Amino acid sequence: MLGEPSAGRRRFLKGSAGAMLAAGFGSTLLSACGGSLEVDQPETPRLVSVTNFRDVGGAGAGYLTVDGKQMRRGVFYRANVLTLSGTDAATLDKLGIVSVYDLRTPAEITRTADVLPMGATSSTLNVLGTNDFIAPPVETAADAVAFMQAQARAYVTGAPQRAAFGALLGALANGTGAQLFHSNAGKDRTGWVAALLLSIANVPLDVILQDYVLSNVYLGSSIAAQTSTLRAQQGAAIATARAPLLDVDENYLQAGFDQVQASYGTMTSYLTQGLGLATATIEALHNRLVH
Repeated sequence: MLGEPSAGRRRFLKGSAGAMLAAGFGSTLLSACGGSLEVDQPETPRLVSVTNFRDVGGAGAGYLTVDGKQMRRGVFYRANVLTLSGTDAATLDKLGIVSVYDLRTPAEITRTADVLPMGATSSTLNVLGTNDFIAPPVETAADAVAFMQAQARAYVTGAPQRAAFGALLGALANGTGAQLFHSNAGKDRTGWVAALLLSIANVPLDVILQDYVLSNVYLGSSIAAQTSTLRAQQGAAIATARAPLLDVDENYLQAGFDQVQASYGTMTSYLTQGLGLATATIEALHNRLVH
């Protein structure tokens, strides 16, 4: 049913995400699957105040799958923290989002509360199982990369992570109407969930990896601002060492997929044994994701 992760499958270059967005984000990914765009389908709005907001299904007519289906758009959205401006809130209200799932820790939520779409309910799922998330001190960029890869592997092996991800996927499968899930930057915890959904939809791994690194484009201004602040306050060496904590790399997602293979053999086994999802729940998700 699912496209299984493999460390040996082809990876795309880091620079491809910016080129995709410049060409009309999502359209290059869609054509990579052999699809064509329906020009009469409106694009997902870009939000100024929530920059990593996007449709899990992609852009245009939606991502194509390896079995010839097409992802539905307007069903599941992903984002960073919902610090919505008045204008962006009005835009989001038009999408009919009925449920918001917040994957942050309690302390993260206390520091920055969500501004919810009109009429939406909110649920919290503490993926990390800790009171707060604070990035560790790192001395080199290699240390930061190692931490990010370890975090991705923990999404597969950690008990709190598996419980939260399983609960979220179950809620998404059983929900009605448009639903949104998010974390702080919308790139790590959120990125893993999006990758799982694309896997369930049978989107090719190459496309899943490219979709994952699009966060670097959507968060580009924020990443640049944080890097500039770090450089000014703590020096160039610290800014360089911490840079991998601020963005995403296909190797982070690959580390998670490799751990799925090492721990469970297949993505299906991870979903059923690791996350506790019934086969019927996975099928329900698949049916919501594609048409």
